[in-house]
Amino acid sequence: MPRETDQPLVAGRGTFIGLTAVALCTLTYEILLTRIFSVTLYYHFAFVAVSIALFGMTAGAVGVHVFARRFSLARTRREMALAALLFGVTLVLSFVAHVRIPIRPETSGSGLALLLVTYVLVAVPFVFSGVCVCLALTRFPGQVGRLYSADLIGAAAGCPLLILLLGVVDGPTAVLVIGCVSLVGAAAFAWDAGARGVLGASVLCAVICAGAAAANRMELAGGRSWLRLIWVKGSKEQPSDFERWNSFSRVSVRGDQAKGIPPQGWGLSSTYPAERVFPQLYMSIDGTAGSFLTKFDGNPESVEFLRYDVTNAVHAIRHGGSILVIGAGGGRDVLSAIVFGQKKITAVEINASSLAAVNEVFGEFTGHLDRRPGVSFVNDEARSFVARSRDLFDIIQISLIDTWAATAAGAYVLSENSLYTVEAWTQYLRHLTEDGILSVSRWYRPGEFGETHRVAALANAALRRVGIADPRAHIVILGSEPARGQAADSSRTSTTLVCRRPFTAAELDELEKLAARLKFPILLSPRTAVDRVMADLASTGATESGDAPKELNLTAPTDDRPFFFNMAKLSSALRPAAWTNPNLDMNLRAVRVLTGLLAFVLVISLLLVVPPRLVGGGAGGSLGLTVYFACIGLGFILIEIAQVQRLIVLLGHPTYTLSVVLFALLVSGGLGSYATRGISESQLTRAGARRILALLGVLLIVGVATPVVVDRWQSGSTPVRIGIALAMLVPTGFFMGMAFPIGMRIANRVTPATTAWLWGLNGATSVVASVLAVVIAMGWGISSAWWSGTVCYLVALAALMGVERTASFKSIE
Repeated sequence: MPRETDQPLVAGRGTFIGLTAVALCTLTYEILLTRIFSVTLYYHFAFVAVSIALFGMTAGAVGVHVFARRFSLARTRREMALAALLFGVTLVLSFVAHVRIPIRPETSGSGLALLLVTYVLVAVPFVFSGVCVCLALTRFPGQVGRLYSADLIGAAAGCPLLILLLGVVDGPTAVLVIGCVSLVGAAAFAWDAGARGVLGASVLCAVICAGAAAANRMELAGGRSWLRLIWVKGSKEQPSDFERWNSFSRVSVRGDQAKGIPPQGWGLSSTYPAERVFPQLYMSIDGTAGSFLTKFDGNPESVEFLRYDVTNAVHAIRHGGSILVIGAGGGRDVLSAIVFGQKKITAVEINASSLAAVNEVFGEFTGHLDRRPGVSFVNDEARSFVARSRDLFDIIQISLIDTWAATAAGAYVLSENSLYTVEAWTQYLRHLTEDGILSVSRWYRPGEFGETHRVAALANAALRRVGIADPRAHIVILGSEPARGQAADSSRTSTTLVCRRPFTAAELDELEKLAARLKFPILLSPRTAVDRVMADLASTGATESGDAPKELNLTAPTDDRPFFFNMAKLSSALRPAAWTNPNLDMNLRAVRVLTGLLAFVLVISLLLVVPPRLVGGGAGGSLGLTVYFACIGLGFILIEIAQVQRLIVLLGHPTYTLSVVLFALLVSGGLGSYATRGISESQLTRAGARRILALLGVLLIVGVATPVVVDRWQSGSTPVRIGIALAMLVPTGFFMGMAFPIGMRIANRVTPATTAWLWGLNGATSVVASVLAVVIAMGWGISSAWWSGTVCYLVALAALMGVERTASFKSIE
């Protein structure tokens, strides 16, 4: 396409401010959507929704390429302002529409239709964001380094902003605040463009959003709000007595404090009298994952039902000691430890909102457990706390952490969990006294292979790590009977006890008496086993009997492959015969969701970027640039996601990890982009090749060093751990941030007609990489995702050198 003028556009201060604001709001809203959709839908639907939202940005960039006349150079400033205005307005309106749609996540025609409507609504504001950002990064070639820097730094501010925002307001109110900020950015664009009409509309809409946010916040404080979530997981939500949001959950509590209900136990014995009732409140996380708050008046006999739960079996053989509860939740395990007379109780809970509900808002109801002598609650990520602790415990108890979230969420079982890895369990065992016991409760179903079998493999691997030659003598697994009214083959609870030393005959006798009295089947002990697969896993860590389905991976998860909840092999999704086995149904369904999502994003990417490219034509060097922009899009996200997953162990709290990794990579990337502004046109290709070569060196060093550094420093103080993470992230982000502006400047010289399309291609491959990273990590390990990203940058380097050979201008002196 011929140039419209010999005088390139120059971005003013308003353009930089507007771009920073739009980038900030775009990333903040993307992250917020994962929170909101995790409540209103299920986790895997949230993942799809965000992918479609990101595709909206790609569609906006492709629209700039296809409708080149509308987005001419002369109209660029006004179109950026108008796109930013529409981004802010549609962001709010589409969300208001979403909360009023009665979405039922099901496979019926009406359910899928409503889901599709939601996805389209979600994508609309991102289309306008894509138009705005694409114009800013492709129409000012002389300033692309500085503009891309503003884009990355604005996006970097989005993550910490959302964390702070959700500490003050709820999710719906946060949407209004984000809309207001984006409209301020639209006003800045309009001021720079001299578009008075757009400026006035932007200011008016920003004022309306600010007023609406303030009103909603005040009504929320009074227990009511005009903008709130109405439909949650397909059902109309009832008012709650308590609701609080944070960056990774929404906690709500409801129930009648004066009315008694049957005791809610995860593995309650069938011998407990059915007629007895106790006041309890239900605390839900994201609308599904649940825990219970139990009324406690200080008398242990008032909550005697806790003595009948299989999750508390460990207390039968360990008395008057020190216990660490991982995942305090509604305080049930803490209350159980009090009932059984444990002297020192430390409860670690990652969710501050849960602790606030138990100990502050409903403290009178729960008996203020935090005020009892010997009881302490800690708001921290459990594994990080254990790594830093110098104490030894007689009991470490983990009762069904993440279970309800995983079960209700379906494909959430694809997510990693660093609590259930060999390295984590090795830490737990090393923080036990000589007679200490690790007690872990999970779900199991008779005749099927699942979590309890994998727990047996974990126990074996961890015991061997601490020098135990015969792990079987150290492991006992008790089960529970089906809950009253449930089918005989329904899911139930198991509790695995792992002792630092072999269980004594007296201890085994005591556990057998407990099991007989409360009708708890003994699934595994040094004396017996209910199935050969569980016995093999506890003894050797492998399924030597051959009874387990080949489609399942029951081996112990590691930090490099921490997907405890997903046991299906990726290859099993391609074998139709596997789907006839009911034992595999849930795990295979999760894998099918993931592989289907990967296929979906690949198809949508091709549909978005290929037809416009065929219609638009190109110029010399465009093939090399196509490969280049695709590879840097893939590489950036693969590296980013891999490092988020790997640094969770070092940084502990997932919020810290996400904040530190995203902020560090994006800010340092912005600085790297800014550093390219001094590269002359004649040196672009050579300078770009040198910088990508330096990036490859950094990726090699950081990739090798990260596992070693994480293992060495995870017990350090928080400032030290953050500093070490930054030392690895900043050089990586700095050099990755140079790739895009250098490529865009070359594209403006080689094939200016395709710059918008190349930006869209980069965005599309980024979305593909977000799914591909999970596929690679599940199948071959997180480190493989890192090295795959490194290979992408290596291919990008080769493509860039190919552009040099075919370009029509001299790029090397």
